[in-house]
Amino acid sequence: MLEQALTHSSFVNEYPDLDTADNQRLEFLGDAILDFIVGEWLYLRYPDSSEGELTGIRAHIVRTETLAAFGREIGLGAYLRLGRGEESSGGRKRAANLCAAFEAVVGAAYLDQGIEATREWVHQILMRHADEIDSRRAAKDAKSRLQEYTQAHLRITPSYRIINQEGPDHAKIFTAQVLVGQDVWGEGTGASKQAAEQAAATDALRTHRERRHPARFGD
Repeated sequence: MLEQALTHSSFVNEYPDLDTADNQRLEFLGDAILDFIVGEWLYLRYPDSSEGELTGIRAHIVRTETLAAFGREIGLGAYLRLGRGEESSGGRKRAANLCAAFEAVVGAAYLDQGIEATREWVHQILMRHADEIDSRRAAKDAKSRLQEYTQAHLRITPSYRIINQEGPDHAKIFTAQVLVGQDVWGEGTGASKQAAEQAAATDALRTHRERRHPARFGD
């Protein structure tokens, strides 16, 4: 079953006489299993987080780029069974292939070893990235906490504006400001507009906690 989990459709198309299946069905199953295991892990790890926040963090973890990184981490690329064309075009390093293989391996592990063993293995991977996930959760929460504060105490919803962007298209850096009314409360940079806005909200929380409401702001 592990062999099937590592078999790309291009391999099956090129070698039909081998009577082997590709990993697409296992990928489908693994996708569902990962959603469950990651969702459960987040639910238990962050008991005070809202449904929307947990959904956002899970979406980041199970996206193609993150699962491909997990695949690279455990060396899946070296074991993929690819057709010649896919091989020659860099298929072993392609994020979509690594993501699909990782999901398929999860599906295979579930069918072969059961949910408990699969959960334990996925948890080991998640725990290696726990600090990064914690940091992302804290940053993601900044805009929500700032909005809760300004609406409760000032009856104003913060607004955001992008004041600068620089760098090539594939590596742009954005600078955002957060305004409460007409006042600039914070500024931050990031690799996307959303990340820059989160950084600006974090700056506002930090700055105004220290300068205006040291005991209560953003708690």
